[in-house]
Amino acid sequence: MTKRTILDTSGKCCPMPIVELNRAMGRLAAGDELEVLATDPGTRTDIPAWCERTGNALLETSSMEGGFRYVLRKK
Repeated sequence: MTKRTILDTSGKCCPMPIVELNRAMGRLAAGDELEVLATDPGTRTDIPAWCERTGNALLETSSMEGGFRYVLRKK
């Protein structure tokens, strides 16, 4: 069964969203999903680049009021 965890990095600036994302993904099992909420505009490029570098899947990217939402799946 796929588990989804939410990580709220709202209000944090680079590099903290990626640092926290990396830590959170380390605690997940393969196939689990992480939903990341962020306000840092840099995450629009940082999170896709991190996924490409690490081999984790970026399932969804969306803008929401005041920020951004990403859904990732651990490889």
